[in-house]
Amino acid sequence: MLSQTMVQHLNAQLNRELYSAYFYLGLAAQAESMNLTGAAAWFFAKHGEEQAHALRFYRYLLDQGACIELSAVAAPEPVERRVLPMFERTLEHERGVTATINELIEYALVEKDHATQIFLQWFVTEQIEEEATVNDILGRLRLFGDQGQALLMIDTELSNLARQLTVAVQNAAAP
Repeated sequence: MLSQTMVQHLNAQLNRELYSAYFYLGLAAQAESMNLTGAAAWFFAKHGEEQAHALRFYRYLLDQGACIELSAVAAPEPVERRVLPMFERTLEHERGVTATINELIEYALVEKDHATQIFLQWFVTEQIEEEATVNDILGRLRLFGDQGQALLMIDTELSNLARQLTVAVQNAAAP
């Protein structure tokens, strides 16, 4: 059984995951308005992935007999209308998510809540992958630039990555 404090922390993370979905939806719309269909597809796929993450917290809380407490989702702050700043903000965002997952692990350790520790391990691994992927994209953007032919190449690559991400999210959600 989860402590009330742990329930509050997990509900807060569920709501942060919903914010993440909203954050990525905003970036998808921005990329779409810039005619960057690959970047838009990648950000939209991330939107779906973050919704799936929120649902993992939702299901875990319910399975543990806890109540779901949804809160208002804040509007994401605007990001400069260039691909490089969009991905720099993405890395900053993912690092923030990593920090909150690590804090949750710390709470679970203090409370000796082994079930929650095990549940959160998936998110620890996921955040390693999230940051590595964004760092890889940023590396390419910094090396090749975010204009002209380099941008076209990266946008095409992001479209391919979006397809892979969408398939992975769908497979993870399958019963």
